[in-house]
Amino acid sequence: MANEITVEGMSCGGCEETVEDALSDLPGVRAAEADNETDTVVVEGDASDSDLAAAVEDAGYEPKL
Repeated sequence: MANEITVEGMSCGGCEETVEDALSDLPGVRAAEADNETDTVVVEGDASDSDLAAAVEDAGYEPKL
């Protein structure tokens, strides 16, 4: 299952990598692809929205679910 979330605060490739790494570390996440130009992350897997939001926040960004 793919889930697209909005993430505010990403401004470069390094930001994308930080968010992708944080999400990829979660159990149930198979892949995460961030795009700072559209402020979105597409997450493949079955992690809960609350877990996704917490991982994004822990990485220093603001999720909008």
